[in-house]
Formats: sequence, structure tokens, C-alpha cells
Amino acid sequence: MARGRVGLVLLALGPVLAAAYAVVNHAAIRLASKAQVGGPEWEGGRVGADGMTALGVDSWRLVSWTSLLVGALAVAYVVIGVLLRRRSRGRAFLLVSSGVLIVPYALAFLVALLNPVRILAGLYDSPDFAAGIPSWQPAAALIPLAGGLAQAAGLAVVAGRRAKLGEESTPVTS
Repeated sequence: MARGRVGLVLLALGPVLAAAYAVVNHAAIRLASKAQVGGPEWEGGRVGADGMTALGVDSWRLVSWTSLLVGALAVAYVVIGVLLRRRSRGRAFLLVSSGVLIVPYALAFLVALLNPVRILAGLYDSPDFAAGIPSWQPAAALIPLAGGLAQAAGLAVVAGRRAKLGEESTPVTS
């Protein structure tokens, strides 16, 4: 019984870490926006009520969409894990679905790994914003990876538990 709980806890880490990725990047973007406004190249552009520049807002939009995609996929994996614990048909469909969902998960991780905050700072040609990005921000790309790996382990635990239960309850006919 404890293995099933461990599997569900690992599955639940996915949405939590997707939110953590958003929070960490939001803090980094706010710091970079503050550095951009205070930098020598600032020409008095518009700053929003939240203290973000246009570059900060665009960076946040890209990061938030990535976080939302990872979060939605993580919730889908939680649902698949819960459904795999039940004694019902459709197990193969659930396992295939989990395999198909890994493609957008991997693409979202690739976007996070490419560091859209730093890329947009280069595209906007804003050295003050780029200099204001905290040194720890590039490591934030590892958060969705950790969430994906935790969910993969959780799904394996849940699927393995269900497979063992199925083997024990199936009579052998020879």
C-alpha cells in the first residue's frame, strides 16, 4: 500500500514543480526588469504597474505559457496514474497515452532549457535586462526536468504495482 502512495506523491510533484518553475522565473524576470529600468541604456520607456518592462512582460508570457503547458501535462499524468490504480480495462490505452504525452513535455523542457528569458533579452538588444538576470535563473530549466522525472518514476511505481496485483489475481490455467 505504501508503494501506491509513493507513486501518487511522485506524480503530484509534477504540477507543484511546474508552478515552482513559474514562480522562480517570475522573480528572475522582475529582478531583470528592475535592472533594465535602472540601467544606463534606459530611455524612459513604459513600465507597468507591476514594475515590468515590455521585455519583462514578453518574457513572462513565454515562461507562463511554458509553465501552463507543463502543468497541464503534469495534471494529465496524475489522472493517468490514478486511473492506472483502478481495476479496470483500458490500461494499454493509458500507458500509450502517457507515452504520447511525453513528446510535448519534452518540447516544453527544451524551451525551458533554451532559456527564453535570456534569448528575448538578446533579441530586444537589452544588455541591462540581460545583466539583471540572476545567475541562478538558467538552473530553473532543471525544475520541469525534475518534475518530469518524478512523474515518470511515479507512473512506473503505480503501473508496476497494478501489474503485480493483476498477476496475483489471475488464475493460471494450463
